[in-house]
Order: sequence, then structure tokens, then C-alpha cells
Amino acid sequence: MTKIRVLLVDDHHIVRMGLKTIINDQPGMEVVGEAGNAAEALREVERLQPDVVLMDIRLPGQSGIEAAGQISKRFPHSKVVMLTSFADDSMIFRAISAGAVGYVLKQVEDKELLRAITVAAQGEAVLDPSVTSRLIARVREAERKSDEDAFRDLSGRELDVLNLVAKGKTNPEIAESLNLSSRTAGNYVSTILQKLHLTNRIELATYAVEHHLSDRMTKE
Repeated sequence: MTKIRVLLVDDHHIVRMGLKTIINDQPGMEVVGEAGNAAEALREVERLQPDVVLMDIRLPGQSGIEAAGQISKRFPHSKVVMLTSFADDSMIFRAISAGAVGYVLKQVEDKELLRAITVAAQGEAVLDPSVTSRLIARVREAERKSDEDAFRDLSGRELDVLNLVAKGKTNPEIAESLNLSSRTAGNYVSTILQKLHLTNRIELATYAVEHHLSDRMTKE
């Protein structure tokens, strides 16, 4: 059976010893190397070509996040899992953006750590449960803010018009629904196109759907 080959990167020798014991006790895994800083980690990844790099996020000199970025670009076969005591939102996003496939807290139980290594070796992403909930909340907040910003330049009446455009209404139908003249309805559509930097009604409708305009209008 082919074993998952793991490189440990942590500046504390005693931490590496503990991790090595846990991992080497598993029949399907083995620690093939160790490193105490980012520079050593890069050299060892190049030399050993491990399946998984289990790396502390805080390292002396260059950070684990920076090292993760270099490893993911130069050695894509070696999947980086960040192991840290810090569930800091900014660090989570930076690590994921850098190319890390996993983010696990040092407080996890042995079985969760081993699962993270296995999943990473298979090329899949893995996050600590507490980190996952924070990530989802952050993504949802970013989506909500994006949706709000999408219509910030439009007036209330322009939003009404756009909402009807998204429903496939023609200018005369929009005019009747909002008690406008057909010409005024057309002018609104033209103004909305200019403000959103779009070129036609299909793009307007798509834009409205992508940014959940109907949900916003329902709440209001």
C-alpha cells in the first residue's frame, strides 16, 4: 500500500515530535521530513516531493502563508495544510488565497488531524469545523455587501424599473405598472444601462438576477 508522505514544518521541535508520533503510528502515512522555517520547507519540498505539507502558519522569517503560496505554485503535487493555534479570519482567507487546501487548528483531536491529511492528499479541501462556519459567514457577508453595492447608484424608481425589466416587461408594460409614460420608462432603462455600464435589456435582467434584486425588493 502506498503511504501518504508528509513533511512537517514547525519551528518548535517538540511539536514536530508529537506530530511525527501521531502520523507514523498510522499504517497509511509516514513523515518523510521536517523543517523549522519556510526556507527549509521549500528545500525539503523540492527534495522530497511530499504528498502533504503540514505547516505552522507562524514561522520565523517568512510566514507559513508566504511559503504555502510558493509551494502551491512550484510544487502543485504537494498539498499544504496549515496547522495553527489561531482561528483568525484574515489569516484563513490569506492562507486559502495563497493555495493552502486545508486550515486546521492545533486543538483538534488526532483523528481529525489525520482525516485532514488524508483528504488533502486526495486533492480536496478541508477546514476545521469552527473555521468552516466562520468562512461561510464571511462569504455570505461579502455576497450581501456585493449585492448592496451592485445597486448603490440607482434611485428607488430606477430599481423599480430594473425589477420589471428583469421580469421581462416591455417599456409600455413598465410604464403602465409604474404610472409613467412609455417614453419616460424608456429613458429610465437607458439611464440604468449607463449607470451599470451594460448594453442591453438581457444584460440588465441577468445583472438583476445575479445580484438578487427580487429578494431586495421583496424585503423593502
